[in-house]
Amino acid sequence: MIKFTNVTKSYPRSGAALDRVSFHVRKGEFVFLTGHSGAGKSTILRLVQMAESPTEGEVRVSGFSSRLMRPRDIPQLRRRLGVVFQEYRLLRDRTADENVAFALEVTGAKRQSISPRVGRLMAQVGLAHKARAYPEELSGGERQRVAVARALANDPLVLLADEPTGNLDGWAGEGIFKLFQDINAMGTSVVMATHDLDLVRRHPKYRVIELNQGAVVFDSAAEPRTSGSA
Repeated sequence: MIKFTNVTKSYPRSGAALDRVSFHVRKGEFVFLTGHSGAGKSTILRLVQMAESPTEGEVRVSGFSSRLMRPRDIPQLRRRLGVVFQEYRLLRDRTADENVAFALEVTGAKRQSISPRVGRLMAQVGLAHKARAYPEELSGGERQRVAVARALANDPLVLLADEPTGNLDGWAGEGIFKLFQDINAMGTSVVMATHDLDLVRRHPKYRVIELNQGAVVFDSAAEPRTSGSA
């Protein structure tokens, strides 16, 4: 699904953001990306979207390779990805359902299919009753739910989330996380970058990849496991 092989990403002024990073996220996995600010979490998410290319190594996402990627292939890849940001990034002059519909319009969805699809998505995130509200009329948690609905518009194989609970209080943050759990349970892979170590500790069944200064310093999937009786 997502595979990083010896990936290094360097910038002319700031130097290496990632240093020989390797990991493999399989279909249906839920992965926390953790680490301090500047550790490389957002860089990994940008590379998954092919918004940037690695300086060295290879990134493979759902059959696409960073080494073979052509500009005209990028929209096709991104239709397979859903992205949720900390700051929501909703269009302020459009209602909640219009924000979700826009994600379908730009990918060429048939007009007659958009309204039913938007209705189902708004119901899925628990906001059918707020479909006609503008972003400024919604709470932070509600705005993030709209952002999640928008990210799901094209039935992505992978949901990427960059600090999605960072601007929310504890109750709203837990609600958004529960939504991610439900999405993952339906088969969508989830990669969530977060500073919230308490959240990570409360959900030990999910994989954790920790970054420090651009390198993977811990991957729970690589830890030795004790086995029971044969």
